[in-house]
Amino acid sequence: MHNTTPPTGAATAQARGALQIKDAVKSFGANRAVDGVSFVAEASKITGLIGPNGAGKTTLFNAIAGEGPIDSGSITLDGTRIDELKPHRVFSNGLARTFQIPRPFGKMSVLENVMLVPERQAGEKFWNSWLRPGLVARQERENLEKARSIIEFCGLTPVERQLAGAISGGQQKLVELARALMADPKIILLDEPGAGVNPALLDTIVDRIVALNKQGITFLIIEHNMDLVMSLCDRIVVMATGQVIAEGDAATIIADTRVVDAYLGGAHA
Repeated sequence: MHNTTPPTGAATAQARGALQIKDAVKSFGANRAVDGVSFVAEASKITGLIGPNGAGKTTLFNAIAGEGPIDSGSITLDGTRIDELKPHRVFSNGLARTFQIPRPFGKMSVLENVMLVPERQAGEKFWNSWLRPGLVARQERENLEKARSIIEFCGLTPVERQLAGAISGGQQKLVELARALMADPKIILLDEPGAGVNPALLDTIVDRIVALNKQGITFLIIEHNMDLVMSLCDRIVVMATGQVIAEGDAATIIADTRVVDAYLGGAHA
């Protein structure tokens, strides 16, 4: 049995992680991949972002994470503008993300992948190994304890010594979640956490999302599994051809003819 209690420090009870996108535009040549998008992912809630292929969801995710700056509009996290920041600065402000196709360091162990995350470690400066060995040792011990606690929470203890490139795709997605948690984020952006994952591991991922959200972490999730979205998300935002066409709770989205048309009508961007 692995621990199902979120690791201490992953979030606080205080509502935080409110993400506001206002009039966001991102173009590639003549194509407006994101065309005046506005919505709010409320603090300590789970917001789903859905839409047909080509809707602009991943482009928007990249922009939020600082990997492809928007052309105009604004993105704020807890009231602070983040749309002009580099990815590492967005990360430092409390926003972590995972990818549809996991990106672990394949030739490093699961444990090493997770332990790499903390910023400004004393051991990164080689002279500290001689001048401040006690500090380096203490930080490494604390990081190891925290990493193992998070790995246990994510159900990865049996594979923590294995190379991250040698475990299953579903386990790699859990590694990405573990790395995100190591940063004590306010909000986590999940890009298709259910894609290509077997049902047992998907149940584990969903359970961890729910547990972390109860502790106060905000989630914004791109997902094509509608059963997962409808059961997991507090609010759902629907995009098509770069624009928001609907938003609301699951019942509202299911009943919206614009959503049905977007999926069955073959919207493309």
